[in-house]
Amino acid sequence: YVARDTRRFARELGLIPKTTPLESPQSNGMAEAFVRTLKRDYVRVSVLPDAASVLRQLPVWLAHYNDFHPHRALGYRSPREFITRSTQETPSGL
Repeated sequence: YVARDTRRFARELGLIPKTTPLESPQSNGMAEAFVRTLKRDYVRVSVLPDAASVLRQLPVWLAHYNDFHPHRALGYRSPREFITRSTQETPSGL
């Protein structure tokens, strides 16, 4: 997030840009794992893995990732399934 335009765009989306120390992926582990999974399971198996094609496909891939992609840390459920079950199991008012 060094580029001024990127930081401005992130703020417009309501995001707070954060930087991590150079050469310390452990401080950004969740993001690193997500990018690795996205590349492994979506980009590299894409018919056209060029930047323009990836950007066009990204919304579809993210929807699939959230709705159907199993995650070991979530008991091999998708994020959507995990959240749905968690909210159903949580008593109201908490």
